[in-house]
Amino acid sequence: MHLVTGGAGFIGSHLVDALVSRGESVRVLDNLSSGRIEFLKHHSDRDVEVVVGDLLDLDLVSRSMDGVDVVHHLAANPDIRLGIEVTDTDLKQGTLATYNVLEGMRKSGVSKISFSSSSAVYGEANEMPTPESYGPTLPISLYGASKLASEALITAWAGTFGTRAWIHRFANIVGPRGTHGVIYDFIHKLRKDPTALEVLGDGRQEKSYMGVADTVEAMLHVIGLDHEGTALYNLGTHQTVSVTKIAKIVIEAAGLQEAGITYTGGDRGWAGDVPKTWLNVDKLYSSGFQPEMNSEEAVRWCAESLISEIGL
Repeated sequence: MHLVTGGAGFIGSHLVDALVSRGESVRVLDNLSSGRIEFLKHHSDRDVEVVVGDLLDLDLVSRSMDGVDVVHHLAANPDIRLGIEVTDTDLKQGTLATYNVLEGMRKSGVSKISFSSSSAVYGEANEMPTPESYGPTLPISLYGASKLASEALITAWAGTFGTRAWIHRFANIVGPRGTHGVIYDFIHKLRKDPTALEVLGDGRQEKSYMGVADTVEAMLHVIGLDHEGTALYNLGTHQTVSVTKIAKIVIEAAGLQEAGITYTGGDRGWAGDVPKTWLNVDKLYSSGFQPEMNSEEAVRWCAESLISEIGL
């Protein structure tokens, strides 16, 4: 049995799909703050058990561990900007939630955890592409700080209680069912005004992207590798894409080639936004994994998928 926290969310629901396709039984634990039940409606109750509840409820978390072999911990606040307005959001939904997951595992005798971390832990790295060995890691967002704190809790549990862990530091993950992020935002802006698209910052922000289908395959690939203790992998592609390029791709996918692009100015979109992230993924690729799409292809696929889902 696989327990997927945040399994009704964007990445989580795609992971559920991949696990079910492999014949695995899955239990989802999600408070539905950003996840959606409809993302799982195509699965039978036999394949996927859904528990609606919050990870801050330790008793519920512990009960949800019954019969579980592996925990895939994806639940978190998905919107980095929200932490600016409600400053304890990432502390509660990230760090404290991770503590409860680990404590629930300890109480129930579950010894394997796969954790979805982020490139945000690197902060404004001065080495690019940035390898897993880069340090010190100095996140500049509350989201990144929460992910780094969660990583530390997981490695401490591995060292103290013998837990086996896989930590995945994600690039920007994009694809169908997305509920936030730059592509999602651009589409909604064009719905309101198809003649103009506002870009936060100067448009030169540049980041690694990875399609969600490739992401869940990479996660399961890494979990299948032999190792003891904690394994740490960057998950992404070799390329980056600028925000201006993403704006042009979304405009093209929407068939609104006459729409103009405006900029708010500055080198970043909001406080805590890292202007450039570029992950070194040599470790992942040398382990035998190859994604189906590069960064730009993933962005285009996402734009086309979300436009089809959301409509314009």
